[in-house]
Amino acid sequence: MSAVLKANWNYPTRIWAGPGRIAELGAACAELGIAKPLLVTDSGLKGHAMIQRALAALPAARLFADVQGNPVAANVEAGLAAYRGGGHDGVIAFGGGSALDVGKVIAFMSGQTRPMWDFEDIGDWWTRADPAGIAPIVAVPTTAGTGSEVGRAGVILNEATHQKKIIFHPKMMPGIVISDPELTVGLPPPITAATGLDAFVHCFEAFCAPGFHPLADGVALEGMRLIAAYLPRAYDDGRDIEARSRMLAAASMGATAFQKGLGGVHALAHPVGSYFGTHHGLTNAVLLPYVMVHNRPAIAERVRVVARVLDLPRADFDGLLEWVLAFRRRLGIPHTLADIGVQVREPGVIGREAELDPSAGGNPLPTDAATYERLFRSAIQGDIALKS
Repeated sequence: MSAVLKANWNYPTRIWAGPGRIAELGAACAELGIAKPLLVTDSGLKGHAMIQRALAALPAARLFADVQGNPVAANVEAGLAAYRGGGHDGVIAFGGGSALDVGKVIAFMSGQTRPMWDFEDIGDWWTRADPAGIAPIVAVPTTAGTGSEVGRAGVILNEATHQKKIIFHPKMMPGIVISDPELTVGLPPPITAATGLDAFVHCFEAFCAPGFHPLADGVALEGMRLIAAYLPRAYDDGRDIEARSRMLAAASMGATAFQKGLGGVHALAHPVGSYFGTHHGLTNAVLLPYVMVHNRPAIAERVRVVARVLDLPRADFDGLLEWVLAFRRRLGIPHTLADIGVQVREPGVIGREAELDPSAGGNPLPTDAATYERLFRSAIQGDIALKS
């Protein structure tokens, strides 16, 4: 087993990677000029030892942990009230994708005067923001999935419309990321699998998205290779620090790559998560093969590269699809949406919302609402061969 070394990376932002790097949290805050941080985490981590140690090391920090699994606007509003009321000057976004997204949006909104929805990722809406009103951010991921620590956006659920909205600004990117694999050791196997496959879907959809972006393509391919090699190890032995470190890297790589685009898996997963409260990464993992089959005419030649990178016996679409199905089984991922509590409810709404989702623009095949509805039904039924 190779050694797990410490390293500093500057792509796409500064990443302090390696075991034990959380001890440098104070130094990261100081480097960004944060004297009184608001530490934002999710409710499940509120009492965890890693959070308590971080707070003990930063006497001026205060905790905000009112963040749910699919974060809503009320979580951001409560965090903003805590930030402004406490006179804070920066944010530590600490946790999984939900905490990271909410923390980033709190920092972004801290100095804005317009409503949050005015900064949805539509056209040039981001130019409405005052860049001087964006507080500095240190991001500390505790799962290896969303890659939100290297993202310039946050996904927030508008409960009034049941739509997940992407709040975007280029300067929402955290100034420093502390990528410490020791913080992910306690992740249970099911969450390890779901978040790891979320990262795989990010890489896969980015690689298959249309357009010329060789930097994103290269990062996506290496991310998939790392996940194929190390996710089973992290799943089998949560204390495998090498595997955990490689998965953290792969998660950041997925979010770096998907600046090229995502696709139909995410377009469907967002409304499914909004209406049924499912875990985002798990939903992506379940949906992946159904959307792959739908996209086959557009990606069959392209995925030969993926199959070769993964060193599969069959370097073609069928070989990759067989591998994806076997990989999911190996990691205990259910085969259908029904297995994770999703019912055939409001299928037309799910289809329409998927068509409107920003991720849909990156799908290799133009896909309308009726087709997304059929894909939704096929994923509930488990009919992988259902044609759209």
